[in-house]
Amino acid sequence: MDRIVYDRMAAHDSTHWWYRARRDILADYLTREAALPAAARILEIGCGTGHNLPMLASFGAVDAIEIDPAARDIAALRLGRDVGDAPLPILPGVERGAYDLIAVLDVVEHIEDDVAALEAMATCLKPGGKILITVPAHPWLWSAHDVVNHHHRRYSKKSLATAIRQAGLEPRKLGYFNSLLFPLAAAARIAGRLTGRDDSDDSPPPKPVNALFERIFRLERHLVGRVPMTPGVSIITLAVPKA
Repeated sequence: MDRIVYDRMAAHDSTHWWYRARRDILADYLTREAALPAAARILEIGCGTGHNLPMLASFGAVDAIEIDPAARDIAALRLGRDVGDAPLPILPGVERGAYDLIAVLDVVEHIEDDVAALEAMATCLKPGGKILITVPAHPWLWSAHDVVNHHHRRYSKKSLATAIRQAGLEPRKLGYFNSLLFPLAAAARIAGRLTGRDDSDDSPPPKPVNALFERIFRLERHLVGRVPMTPGVSIITLAVPKA
């Protein structure tokens, strides 16, 4: 990702509506769907500034990987110990057969060979382990945001399921989220194209709007994984090794 993306993440990951509500949605989703053991070992790959690590730590002992040095330093402070730098798709030096859960939250779209990356993650799972995956949805929503984040693709539900299966895994509870605000997001992307003002700036909106968006998005914690969601900005799934 461009340096500015990490700088914005560091500046806003504790206040931006998207980060705050998404953490709550993911926590509820894991509680209901992941069936993790009490002493779970968890690995977050591509942890950025580490803003998800406290949430993940509520489910077990967390390790983390981040390839950007500045973001990795911030994440290490939040984790309280070193964060690894093993790159995908190979994950050299990462312990195999060790983790009950691997979290890759808006990471797989950054990897050119997504199938190889998923295959490597699968080798790091314990028997019964799972991979929590979130990715950006809808190729037609491609914008300057994807360019500055160095995305290789946005996914459809079908293309994500295909990549997961090609890696020897099976998707569970695959569906959209960030659906309630999807019409606004789609309208903004379309308007940007029509006006030539496609903007990659994802800084928080004014405080009242930020608070409103957070409340709306957070409502999805009651829905994601429980009911089929209408099209959303993102896709979520738990991938498990094929039996």
